[in-house]
Amino acid sequence: MKPYKLGYTTGVFDLFHVGHLNILRRAKEQCEFLIVGVSTDELVQDYKNKRPVIQHKERIEIIEGIKYVDKVVSQTNRNKFLAWEELKFDVMFVGDDWKGDSLFNEVENQLNKVGVDIVYLPYTKGVSSTIVKDKIKI
Repeated sequence: MKPYKLGYTTGVFDLFHVGHLNILRRAKEQCEFLIVGVSTDELVQDYKNKRPVIQHKERIEIIEGIKYVDKVVSQTNRNKFLAWEELKFDVMFVGDDWKGDSLFNEVENQLNKVGVDIVYLPYTKGVSSTIVKDKIKI
């Protein structure tokens, strides 16, 4: 039996790569049912000040096709507590590159108060959508 019943993670998942796959695989190893929030194009534009290369609808299709994912939802805002109120997950998985970030310290405090754990998963070094974009430019 896995330690958690309902897990949740989010991301942009633009230019899907092995780092994305690693997060999803490691998350699913720890929960029975994994929900993945995929950031909308508008949300990414708002907080990263750039548009994803792959449109939201297509990124959703890609994530739906991953065997570790049980359900995909659109992430229209970055408020993880609101996501919990809607989805009632008991664990949230986050890349460990966010550990100690003030945003996730606050999220962790909020979610811990309602019995939700945050599990930081190892970030895959040497790969990111930005790195992929830079390699394509060469």
